[in-house]
Amino acid sequence: MTDTDGPVGAFGVYCHVPFCTHRCDYCAFATWTDREHLVEAYMASCQRQARDLATELPPVTSVFFGGGTPNLAPPRTIGAVLDELPLAPGAEITVECNPDLVTPTQMTAFRDMGVNRVSLGVQSMSPRVLDALGRRHDPAMVKAAAESAREAGIGLINMDLIFGAVSETLDDWEHTLCETVAMGPDHLSVYGLTVEPGTPLAADEHRHPDDDDMADKYLLADNTLARAGYENYEISNWALPGARCVHNQLYWRQGDYAGLGCAAHSHREGRRFWSVHTPERFVEAIESGSSPEAGSERLDVAQRRAESLQLAVRTAEGVPASEVPNDVMHLMAPAAAGRLRLTTQGRLLANEVAIRLGASGTED
Repeated sequence: MTDTDGPVGAFGVYCHVPFCTHRCDYCAFATWTDREHLVEAYMASCQRQARDLATELPPVTSVFFGGGTPNLAPPRTIGAVLDELPLAPGAEITVECNPDLVTPTQMTAFRDMGVNRVSLGVQSMSPRVLDALGRRHDPAMVKAAAESAREAGIGLINMDLIFGAVSETLDDWEHTLCETVAMGPDHLSVYGLTVEPGTPLAADEHRHPDDDDMADKYLLADNTLARAGYENYEISNWALPGARCVHNQLYWRQGDYAGLGCAAHSHREGRRFWSVHTPERFVEAIESGSSPEAGSERLDVAQRRAESLQLAVRTAEGVPASEVPNDVMHLMAPAAAGRLRLTTQGRLLANEVAIRLGASGTED
């Protein structure tokens, strides 16, 4: 396998569930809070799309239901999509869940249909910070959701955290980290708050995160999680041994995947394509028997090579040492034989390093 190849034998499916009860202040995803009346028709269209694609798909090694709020949809509708897919033995099947909507019955239903990983949108364990982010759950709901998933027998639990809200002190963030680690998740995704155009957060510059504060909180997360036995295997992702997210690694290695639902992206043999943006247009396309594809692109060899370097430098496996420009070498450390990975300080400057790698990757 070359550095521009995806993982051999891996193929993923992403299903976008675009419904929410409330839009968080930082969210710019393709989600809607006023379309719950479409849930049944939309999920039935995802099922039909999966059925139509199934004969052309290789064995599916990972399925990820993201959103939006996938656990807003009835579990049976998620199970119906899964039933149409040619799942490989032991396939990783993940459902993102808002903690306030998790119930023991829901988790049991997910387990019975083969879901073996849930990803809880925790964000913070401080009520004040949750309120500042526009979240509706509280820390007690997070603990109850994690307990329900464990008791149902779902094997792996992911938790997503966000740091950098203006109201969040370093003590608040340390509290969140310690409380989260105490719940024993198998995997943690830890993201700095990003200001996305068009969001309420973007409209209020007084709420924009501070770069120095973000750096301090990232370093605190890295130290805290390392002490707790978590391995950083991608800039924003930590896992216990054996608990890395198969589906996310597919993206970072330029693997192939199919997208189901509105605004979902697919990648097949170097061609990227994406579906219509809104749930109404997606349902209309599927019900009329037409393609929901809205656009596509194909990267040439040089572009794919540059992109592969920019993705790989984010991971613990790193990039070939021969590809690293001299002016960023001080931000790199040895990885596997002949490869270099970002140092902890280098991770703080990952975007700048990626730009330099991308530029070198397109040079003749």
